[in-house]
Amino acid sequence: MITLAVDCMGGDHGPRVTLEACEKFLATHADAQLLLVGKSEVLAPWVSRPRVTVIEASEVVAMDDPIEIALRKKKDSSMRVAIQQVKDGKADVAVSAGNTGALMAIARYLLKTIEGIDRPAIASQMPQEKGGATTVLDLGANVDCQPEHLLQFAVMGAALVSALQPGGPEPSVGLLNIGEEAIKGNETIKRTAELLRSAGQAGALNFYGNVEGNDIYKGTVDIVVCDGFVGNVALKASEGVAGMIVGGLKHEFKRNIFTKMAAIVAYPVLKALMARMDHRRYNGAALLGLRGLVFKSHGSADARAYEHALNRAYDAARNQLLDKVRGRIVAAAPLLAAATTTASAAEALL
Repeated sequence: MITLAVDCMGGDHGPRVTLEACEKFLATHADAQLLLVGKSEVLAPWVSRPRVTVIEASEVVAMDDPIEIALRKKKDSSMRVAIQQVKDGKADVAVSAGNTGALMAIARYLLKTIEGIDRPAIASQMPQEKGGATTVLDLGANVDCQPEHLLQFAVMGAALVSALQPGGPEPSVGLLNIGEEAIKGNETIKRTAELLRSAGQAGALNFYGNVEGNDIYKGTVDIVVCDGFVGNVALKASEGVAGMIVGGLKHEFKRNIFTKMAAIVAYPVLKALMARMDHRRYNGAALLGLRGLVFKSHGSADARAYEHALNRAYDAARNQLLDKVRGRIVAAAPLLAAATTTASAAEALL
């Protein structure tokens, strides 16, 4: 059985969304069980449900709570108690739609980082024209990154894709830049490219080279690596454009009889397009680099989107993502150590 610890209170909508998603998830996953974490009065109807254990938590981390409050003051929050289940070995993975900064801080505090990893990263998927998805990281955990951090992200991203797509070819890795040419980018990006190229030559990564923003949606590579500032902007822009296109199509189809007729004729194609661009399908970001599995859902997720986050967390646990990340890090340890040593020497000269 795969066990998921679910923070039922987190996010913009709380139990109204999380519990509906849990209901649907259980109906389609006979080999899974849930630890539902939250206030007892909310979860009381679930106490006698099969494959469900209710765990009481008296506090809730609000979406606008400062990290210090979430980490130091609310020690019995549903978010913290859910992650504690992973630390204690009672759950394979924790899922929350709560405050991202608080989730990362609590997860890092309780679970610690894997040896060889300095900073955890947030990784998720964006739709691409080939019908699949491109994994992008970091999506907001680390605003200021050094080259050795981006190398670590690349190693962890490769492990994530390999775990979620077992049996497939070695995933390709691209470095997000303002151009494909090696001379493009700032010094951090140029140095990162050198590290990734060395990792590719050593067989630790399948490094493609520099990619641009539109390559995310073309599906040029399986994984795109960037710092958290750029990645978060790309994510929000992607969601905004997808929402604008889907909303625009719906609006146009209602304008007059001619557009309505066109909509009827084109409905099967348009339905498939809107489904592919629906950002809810890609909900569920992995917090990589920790000694335990934690997945982050969008705070504004509806039940369908939250169910996708549960599915993604389940797939990661079932396919032993944590072991794969550790294995990749061990294999790349000499490169990671060399990158860190070089960075330290460079800082000493400044």
